[in-house]
Amino acid sequence: MLPTSDPVLLLHGQPGGARDWDRVVAAIGGRASPIAFDRPGWDLRFAARDLAGNVEAALAVLDLDQVERATVVGHSFGGAVAAWLAADHPARVGRLVLVAPAANVASLTPLDRLLVAPVAGRLLSIAAVAGPGLALADRRVRRSVGLRLGLDEDYLRAFGRVLRAPAAWRAFATEQRALLCELPLLESRLGRIAAPTSIVSGSADRIVPPSSARLLAAQIPGAVLTVVEGAGHLLSMSRPGRVAELILGGEEPAA
Repeated sequence: MLPTSDPVLLLHGQPGGARDWDRVVAAIGGRASPIAFDRPGWDLRFAARDLAGNVEAALAVLDLDQVERATVVGHSFGGAVAAWLAADHPARVGRLVLVAPAANVASLTPLDRLLVAPVAGRLLSIAAVAGPGLALADRRVRRSVGLRLGLDEDYLRAFGRVLRAPAAWRAFATEQRALLCELPLLESRLGRIAAPTSIVSGSADRIVPPSSARLLAAQIPGAVLTVVEGAGHLLSMSRPGRVAELILGGEEPAA
């Protein structure tokens, strides 16, 4: 696969934000121009959107930056957004990189379905977002999590503030419903994707089953799957150099 010369649009997962890509951006260095933004809902300003709405938001960012074509990279829920963008707007996507993507029906788990159940699902969604946010308000917890995951305390403090915001709870619930309702439609469109596609999955991912990535590679024409042994779901943080290498189309990542 040829190295990218296009700007790189980075779409984060849920919960998440633009800073989730900081390590990947650092590994890319000056060899591509990264564009990372907080998707609707997670920016705590605009209402959360479904998959189609997130595609519109991504196109608006590209238009604002006067980017006609980009390498589009998506993590988890952001992978579904990236795939939808590539399927419906092929001229805007030079290459597609899907990182632990929740982009087909096989990526859904029983927990995903439980999270959209009436009443119980809403309560669980709030707990899933607000609980970690409250925990990260404690400096000792931030320090422990930072040491375990290799994340700096400033990032965890800011992430905790986002998770404690009711707008983030609503964003999580909206996007969970979007996954259940819209993934069958996205799956029916995967065969349209013409952009060269790389998929990367961690063998120890407990959020999005690695088996769904194998199926996704068969559903997208010409897609190439890379499995990172021992890696979990947060590949942009735990394996930023490997993700950067795939984004750059085979170039060696920065040290």
